[in-house]
Amino acid sequence: MVTDQLSTTFAALADPTRRAILARLTRGEATVKELSAPFAMSGPAISKHLRVLEQAGLISRGREAQWRPCRLEAAPMREVTEFAEQYRRFWDENYARLDSYLKTLQQKDGPDDPAA
Repeated sequence: MVTDQLSTTFAALADPTRRAILARLTRGEATVKELSAPFAMSGPAISKHLRVLEQAGLISRGREAQWRPCRLEAAPMREVTEFAEQYRRFWDENYARLDSYLKTLQQKDGPDDPAA
């Protein structure tokens, strides 16, 4: 089954543990042990989360002797940002129309209006 990159990224981001791992990686590289420290789960469970993130292209794992640091790969997030941007513009336009409407109502209910 072929899945587009945006769907793969959203699927990886759907889990709060994976989002927390990505948040930790924004501060720099970390080992699997460092990434698993805040979670009450087994090493294999963390490794499974890391595999999902790696397959989505959100992290990469290096090799430095026996140390395999994980690092954030933020490029797939650009597509998520572009997708969400469409909706931000939609809501901005709706809020602008609402603001305009509220101003119109305020002008109708000016200081001379006894209901004000």
